[in-house]
Amino acid sequence: MKHSERYERGWKKLQEIDGEAGERVVESLKDIAPELAQYIIEYSFGDIYARETLPLQEKEIAVVAALTALANARAQLKVHLHGALNTGSSISQVKEILLQMSVYAGFPAAINGINALGEVLAERSSQGITDVEGSAPTASSVDRNIRAQEQLKAITPQESEAIREKYRTFVPALVDEGMAYAYGDIYSRDNLSKRARQIATIAALAALGTFPNELSFHIRAGLTIGLTPEEIKEIMLLMTIYAGFPAAINGINALKKVLEA
Repeated sequence: MKHSERYERGWKKLQEIDGEAGERVVESLKDIAPELAQYIIEYSFGDIYARETLPLQEKEIAVVAALTALANARAQLKVHLHGALNTGSSISQVKEILLQMSVYAGFPAAINGINALGEVLAERSSQGITDVEGSAPTASSVDRNIRAQEQLKAITPQESEAIREKYRTFVPALVDEGMAYAYGDIYSRDNLSKRARQIATIAALAALGTFPNELSFHIRAGLTIGLTPEEIKEIMLLMTIYAGFPAAINGINALKKVLEA
């Protein structure tokens, strides 16, 4: 059967990223919904993944974060955990993405992600695939509250103290515990770059679609640490696949407002 150029391009990209795990998803749809299988290949991989604004490794970081945060697509998360490992992320880096999602989607979502990763690693090991473990984060002797302040200043130098003051009077525990956990404990870990962390967070918040202020904050943070507007737009295009067009449009509108401001 002859396929379109988009289909052929998408099939090659699917194999490159997700390998057999992605192929199994497509095959499972062919009898009951062949059109859906076709559109997944043509649009998701032939159109969106074939774009080169973001490298495949960073696209998979974004997708793993989004699917972990959504917590309702475990099978698809496992496919993209394969994809993250296939495109160059180490086991340590993938674990770090999942751990970071505890901040934005809660500990149950992070636990589910870690369990899914364990299953994926066992499957890959049984197939003779040896993945790079990667480096563990180095321990810091600096107080976690100081670490939190340092991390906030690094990503939002103009807003770090304003954020703390905003909540200190009304909900002091959010500053004392929440900020310390998010930025002192998680963001200060050095086995994932600031760039990768912001890609993961922007994707997760865009996919969730319920935290516009936080999404805008992390879009600004992403721009501060070096992401370009075009790269952030690319994250939103990816979200059309995993969270739908409304979520992606909301994300693009948030980026537009940040740039206008």
